[in-house]
Amino acid sequence: MPTTLEAIATANPPLRRSQAYAASFMQRVDSQPEGIRRRIPQLYARSGIDYRYSCVEDYVREPADWTFFPPNWSLRPEPTTAARNRKYREAAVPLAEQVARAVLRQAGLAPEAVTHVVAVSCTGFFAPGLDVELVRRLGMRPDTRRVIVGFMGCYAAFNALRLAHGFCRSDPAARVLVVCVELCTLHFQASQTLESAVINALFSDGAAAAVLAARPDAGGRLTYAGDHCLLDGDSLDDMTWDVGDNGFLMGLSSRVPDVLARQLPAFVEALLGRHGLTPGDVDFWAIHPGGRAIVERAQEVLGLSDEAVHDSLEVLRLHGNMSSPTIFFVLKRFLDRHEAARARGEAGYRTGLAVAFGPGLTLEGCLWRRGAG
Repeated sequence: MPTTLEAIATANPPLRRSQAYAASFMQRVDSQPEGIRRRIPQLYARSGIDYRYSCVEDYVREPADWTFFPPNWSLRPEPTTAARNRKYREAAVPLAEQVARAVLRQAGLAPEAVTHVVAVSCTGFFAPGLDVELVRRLGMRPDTRRVIVGFMGCYAAFNALRLAHGFCRSDPAARVLVVCVELCTLHFQASQTLESAVINALFSDGAAAAVLAARPDAGGRLTYAGDHCLLDGDSLDDMTWDVGDNGFLMGLSSRVPDVLARQLPAFVEALLGRHGLTPGDVDFWAIHPGGRAIVERAQEVLGLSDEAVHDSLEVLRLHGNMSSPTIFFVLKRFLDRHEAARARGEAGYRTGLAVAFGPGLTLEGCLWRRGAG
């Protein structure tokens, strides 16, 4: 029985900043080394990002009105992990509820018809968790089965999709709600290294939700056709995410684009080969825009056209890297086109491949195919 992709919805916190504004804010943080402060405008201008979103209102206020950071341009003493986590819970729950209601509405699915919830996040923790809050706030049945995918980073949505597919294969009545929410800007630190300045220039806040369903007849919808994962054991320290006393701390090596580029062709070949396909059979590519360099290196080693990576770069430009929800922002653009084509009586896309990268270094990918009917 096919697992169909019924709908995708996306959302961001209301605070939207231009990348130029974000650079000017970070330049004013006087606890950073002067050499780092001088490089911030160039780093931000070369990021491929025009806008980002945040749940932290201080980013558009002056210190006298700050409520998250201390009221000084050193940002010290830094907010504790506990304070950041309180802000996470305050902002993540309503954002997750908003995007979940939107995707259920798009899918024409009543909350009480949801059989499984998969909640995804790596930027905060609490219990009872986001899964419980969603069941309670949306009015789902108390026997709705729940899973949390936590602390896996940018590729976590692929693990959620794999779980959803498994639920659909085991239950012919399955209707699975997947919700990803990340508030990365809660964990920005005053940059003491070029690496941390690059991290501050890339990440953003966002949420996405998807509904997947087990259906005897796919009816031309996009279906989940398979997946593949790969752990590069030589790159464990190239991307990290640790809990510190003053927020979660990210490590991001400049080697990442090259490591991923080295692994990506064989990874794609393995995923497609299981289905008797080649890259020439793929008519849409959803590449997680972890950064402009990552998308450009993927384009280079896979021999993709500018058109093939346009949607990934547009999501990066308009939203930044939102960690786990980001791939759904990219996939939504393809799903919307596919459904519009079906509404016109056309077939839509035939085959698509999505891929993301994260700590490990880990590559995760899945294959989408137009279902029969």
